Amino acid sequence: MLAIFHAAGWPIWLLLVASVVAVALIVERLLYLRRSKILPRKLLDEVVKVYRGAQISADTLEKLEQNSPLGVVLAAALRNVDSPREVMKESIEEAGSGVAHVLERFLTTLGTIATLAPLMGLFGTVVGMIEIFGSQNAGGANPTQLAHGISVALYNTGFGLAIAMPTLVFYRHFRALVDSFIIEMEQQAVKFVDIVHSARK
Repeated sequence: MLAIFHAAGWPIWLLLVASVVAVALIVERLLYLRRSKILPRKLLDEVVKVYRGAQISADTLEKLEQNSPLGVVLAAALRNVDSPREVMKESIEEAGSGVAHVLERFLTTLGTIATLAPLMGLFGTVVGMIEIFGSQNAGGANPTQLAHGISVALYNTGFGLAIAMPTLVFYRHFRALVDSFIIEMEQQAVKFVDIVHSARK
């Protein structure tokens, strides 16, 4: 494998760095974007109990915010529990936009790698081809050497595509996952607002 990297020239090392970064980001997002961590199953019920028991304190709100991204959104609603419905919804939206930013962390980088890797591979191939044709002498080219040189240059394109395809799949998967988490958080927050305002009537 190391021989291929040496044969493919210096551009392939850029692709190798991109592949290491992509793998690191994919593993990090797989560990972070777990439903149990983002949307704890019984958190809404616990927040409703806290509200009904009138046990809202600064310590409770701080613990709720540290619990999970859903906790941050529900803490914003709980903090404005005595406010009108519109104010509660605004505070939820503000907290939700902050949470969405955290959930989408590194996804732009992952998408950039997925887009850039084939271009980097193509760049490596072009550099390799320039070197191949530049090394030919006036007496002509040896067809065997030329064929070998072209196959070596194409390693860059192949490696670029090998990085881009799985990275793009994971990027799309994480985007869809984040979107579903945000929608579910909004639904749970609105449900809490409905509970609060129906209790006032």
